[in-house]
Amino acid sequence: MISSPISGGALPLSVLDLAQIPEGGTARTALHRSRELARHAERLGFRRFWLAEHHNMAGIASAATSVAIGFVAEGTETIRVGAGGIMLPNHAPLVIAEQFGTLDALYPGRIDLGLGRAPGTDQATLRALRRDHTAADTFPSDVQELLALLGDPRPDQHVQAVPGAGSHVPVWILGSSLFGAQLAAALGLPYAFASHFAPAALEPAVRIYRESFRPSAQQAAPHVMLAANVVVADDDEEARRVFTSLQRSFVDGIFRRRRTLLPPPIDSIEDYWQPHERQQLESMLSCSFVGSPETVRAGLERFVAEHAPDELIVTTTAYDQDARLRSLELLAGLASGAPVTG
Repeated sequence: MISSPISGGALPLSVLDLAQIPEGGTARTALHRSRELARHAERLGFRRFWLAEHHNMAGIASAATSVAIGFVAEGTETIRVGAGGIMLPNHAPLVIAEQFGTLDALYPGRIDLGLGRAPGTDQATLRALRRDHTAADTFPSDVQELLALLGDPRPDQHVQAVPGAGSHVPVWILGSSLFGAQLAAALGLPYAFASHFAPAALEPAVRIYRESFRPSAQQAAPHVMLAANVVVADDDEEARRVFTSLQRSFVDGIFRRRRTLLPPPIDSIEDYWQPHERQQLESMLSCSFVGSPETVRAGLERFVAEHAPDELIVTTTAYDQDARLRSLELLAGLASGAPVTG
């Protein structure tokens, strides 16, 4: 945990990573970059390092999420490693219980399992995964089935996850809508909101979750983790330049439907995007804090004061690995209150 003057107390900070493949690199490059970033985050005192499931995306190397988690966990010692998240409609609950039960057996007390309802891909890829397109409709019952498989087995339980049964791997619900908030509250699970790319329902989702929360064996009180894009550099101009890699990847992938790798930064994004792209993207990425340590501190203080998260998970997209490492260093310095040096 990092003692954080940002929230006036102790605000745990965590890292979300997509294992993005940079131009000129490979999936191996991306996964080794992820593990290096996790080691760095561990040394700096971050609480968790999560990887996300995406399929058929040219620039993301974490499709086999449990395998990527194992690779990162093997290269670290204390930081919690997990999924942010596993898209449960793509999988049978028993398979996920076995995978994460195995991870917990190998790295006990360090594995988290965040669950999402979206497929994390397109319909054609969903068919290639051999999953029913209506699988998202059974998400609540699938979550409950998975919780039972990770819990203590009953005497009459004929199907058990081996490994997995009795592991009690912590389960989170991920979401960007009221549905996930309501489900997390009903099941008494911690809730992570995807404010880093879908912030529209942030305020009502958090309010509904906290007001409706029912304590469970896993979670006695509501726990909200909010996601944000954070790029900290020595000055505002450099941070904004680093951030153009993420902006370009969104423009290319979402608006222009191009299959691209993570592009290098450019001096000005204004010459790259169209006005309608800028408008939509600035809305999607409104929970982004980019700049010098002073600029980011001010932005995060406002964000935390407004939404009062119990935890903050940051994603730092940068073409240059050193820029990502430096950003985490500067953020950790802000959170600890230590003087920021060059």
